[in-house]
Amino acid sequence: MSDVLDLAKRLIAAPSVTPASGIVFDVLEAMLAPLGFAVHRFTRGAGPQGSDEAPVENLFAIRPGPPGSRHFAFAGHLDVVPPGEGWASDPFAPQVRGELLHGRGAVDMKGAIAAMVAAVAEVPQAAGTISFLITGDEEGPALHGTRALIDHLAAQGIRPDLCLVGEPTSVHRLGDMVKIGRRGSVNIFLTVEGTQGHVAYPHLADNPLPRLVAMLAELDALVLDSGTEWFQPSNLEITDINVGNRAHNVIPARGEARISIRFNDLHSGKSLSERVAAIAARHGGTARAVISGEPFLTAPGAFSRLVSEAIEAETGTTPELSTSGGTSDARFLRALCPVIEFGLTNATMHKRDEAVAIPDLAVLARIYARIARDALALEEG
Repeated sequence: MSDVLDLAKRLIAAPSVTPASGIVFDVLEAMLAPLGFAVHRFTRGAGPQGSDEAPVENLFAIRPGPPGSRHFAFAGHLDVVPPGEGWASDPFAPQVRGELLHGRGAVDMKGAIAAMVAAVAEVPQAAGTISFLITGDEEGPALHGTRALIDHLAAQGIRPDLCLVGEPTSVHRLGDMVKIGRRGSVNIFLTVEGTQGHVAYPHLADNPLPRLVAMLAELDALVLDSGTEWFQPSNLEITDINVGNRAHNVIPARGEARISIRFNDLHSGKSLSERVAAIAARHGGTARAVISGEPFLTAPGAFSRLVSEAIEAETGTTPELSTSGGTSDARFLRALCPVIEFGLTNATMHKRDEAVAIPDLAVLARIYARIARDALALEEG
């Protein structure tokens, strides 16, 4: 486990602003191959850089166990968000200051991937099959990342029994929160058409904005639900209003807005999209929905129990089982098998001077090793 800091440094030192490809995957492959993993890399997407269709590299690595043994998968991403300005040091030159390792991706989530690699080095191959599902497109559109990995596994007839995603789920200290599900997400683009004209001659124009305002007021007043046993209430937020009218004396021809809904398992993306479309139509508008993910829950049971026990054994902390926060690639992976998310503290993710506590890296590696061993030993059912 003492190598986990070095592993994290090597990953951080490979710049990988989303969509990631190339060197950072070379680094991870060089870590996994000596541990007995067969590494498969492939690229999806063929559009220009900067577009949603830009090429994305993905990696699937597998170390087969004995025939008939269980299969446990680690999942995560090597891409990072742009570092931005004002860092105290080069964001892609990992730097240790005190007990902190600084660098873009230290928390989200190259530190966790380093801990996974250190962990599997401690799990004998005889314990069962272990794999890595690593994408370069989690922080971006997520069109050619984990979904492409799932297709890759399906083509080979491979399906893990359990999967752990290394997202930074801890809040105040390592081990205080585990994610057993996520709410769904849908963004809906609203448009109301009118007729442009002079404000002094409103009878010759048709102002779409009163209808757009009334539509948004009705949507904003919706109470979707009061939550469920494992999910917080669904919420609808108005995230953009755009008219594009630069003249003070012109009635605009069009008004546009965007809403975002994070929803629990009382709804589906389709049902909410249809509900919003009906409201838009009542006000003379249209609605175009983009569903980012459906809600899911890995019901508390043997898997969540072994994860909690591994955390307690190494930290003394009993984790809270939660479905809070935004979406992650677990929304896709749940189609393969039961999936749980657990990783480092998230206080500095996506921030300037992102940093991980060095002792947490070693502890996380030990937790991951326990989880892998116990998941492989878990009896069916």
